[in-house]
Amino acid sequence: SMASPALLMRVVASAYSVAEKAAAIVRNVMAAGDLGIVEKTGANDLQTKADRLAQMSICASLARKFPKVTIIGEEDLSNNDITEELIEDGYCEEILKKTCPAQYTGIKEEELVIWVDPLDGTKEYTEGLLDHVTVLIGIAYGGKAIAGVINQPYYNYEAGADAVLGRTIWGVLGIGAFGFQLTEAPAGKHIIVTTRSHSSTLVNDCISALNPDTVIRVGGAGNKIIQLIEGKASAYVFASPGCKKWDTCAPEAILHAVGGKITDIHGNSFQYNKEVKHMNSAGVLATLRNYDYYASRIPNNVKQSLVP
Repeated sequence: SMASPALLMRVVASAYSVAEKAAAIVRNVMAAGDLGIVEKTGANDLQTKADRLAQMSICASLARKFPKVTIIGEEDLSNNDITEELIEDGYCEEILKKTCPAQYTGIKEEELVIWVDPLDGTKEYTEGLLDHVTVLIGIAYGGKAIAGVINQPYYNYEAGADAVLGRTIWGVLGIGAFGFQLTEAPAGKHIIVTTRSHSSTLVNDCISALNPDTVIRVGGAGNKIIQLIEGKASAYVFASPGCKKWDTCAPEAILHAVGGKITDIHGNSFQYNKEVKHMNSAGVLATLRNYDYYASRIPNNVKQSLVP
């Protein structure tokens, strides 16, 4: 008989189905028209009914299947009575069929930390910039992002009324990443993707120092990593605190699974153990290729301004 799939593959296969359910929730809230917007720390830090319901669905669904896993979500929610319609019980069969990398076969539930951003790009969501929005589920082991799922609920939304909306990208270190076409940015072009709603003098000074051919300003960390792996941008640069562990965990796993690199502005790796502080206070630098080119050009005043 076939051995049952390793825990990691079951978690990723479940996260895939759970992310699809969350994406349906995000689309349904938008379609119903009442976003239920709440300001958290200000006008650029919003929470909607979609953030709340999607997080409840993701966390409750994963906790029911994997009760000893630590799950950390962006939204501070009381454990309200979770209605059964929020629970997703499925698995992605394609993922269950993949062989778990040997170094991850012995993982126990209590050794995993799952970082959840139920709706990355909330501000853009409220403004109708729907292609910026992602659902992020990142899986960490030994403090390292090792697997991730990024769902784009509105992928293809400009393709007409009968287009199938949404897609799910997933990856595991040692297996690769799937659900998109890996493409490198044009050679010799410096196309920087950066923040849309959290700009500052420091952010802009850092970008200028890289002498970019083009600067793309979009919402969402998940969206920015997709720009890198699909060859639309050559570097993601954010010289500011503000990005959190749930923004970077899933994207990092997918980027690393295809040979890319993400660090803070100083070149330090992100840590994802459950005790770690949530803020990535020293910014973000990520590339699919040519990381050293960009890292070597980050100005010293920018580095001195951002303390890890």
